[in-house]
Amino acid sequence: MIEIGAAFSTAIELMLHLDHDLGEIVLLSLTISLVGTAAAALCGLPLGAAAALYRFPGRGAVLVMLNAMMGLPPVVVGLVIYLLVSRAGPLGSFGLLFTPTAMVVAQAVLVLPIVTALTQQIVADLAEEYDLQLRSLGTSRHRAMLTLLWDGRYQLFTVVLAGFGRAAAEVGAVIIVGGNINHYTRVMTTTIALETSKGDIPLALALSMILITLSLGVNVVALGVRGAARRYYG
Repeated sequence: MIEIGAAFSTAIELMLHLDHDLGEIVLLSLTISLVGTAAAALCGLPLGAAAALYRFPGRGAVLVMLNAMMGLPPVVVGLVIYLLVSRAGPLGSFGLLFTPTAMVVAQAVLVLPIVTALTQQIVADLAEEYDLQLRSLGTSRHRAMLTLLWDGRYQLFTVVLAGFGRAAAEVGAVIIVGGNINHYTRVMTTTIALETSKGDIPLALALSMILITLSLGVNVVALGVRGAARRYYG
């Protein structure tokens, strides 16, 4: 029978003394999530803005797909990437399977639809609001896209934070392509699942508390950004 009080006490001790294994797992988790989110943002922000401003055949279907892909099952994404980077896959020669790089790719693929779809909605709303002004200035669509991305930077930063939250909490895809290898591809979410199954509740609790704190921190930053946006837009 697990003594919950003792487990919490040990977990807090691990956090306060910054246990080496704990720190290593947290650092790798943050690195992979930040890089994956950054890659998704670099692609998703311009793609979302382009989808909002440009008219092309099949645009409606593209928008429907973007919104549908926001709910992509992580295990499906993990399986697809696994098939691509496994030895028998088209990218097998690069040796990406069971590496942090494959985990970054998985998280970027999961976050990309979120960033793209939400960016499209934000930029479309801004374009409607500033349509007359942009037309009167004779602004090209490319220039308008850059202008609206800058004008909506506070809202878009919140979108990126939402993407980071999704990446940091992900377990299904990263465990498939990363393999949960100790001291190499083991991150917070996969470690929580593993240590719970092994009965090492204190370490699982410590990582859970860190993950919850990280989630709260992201939400606090998002609220701060929204407050700044309201002040900026008056």
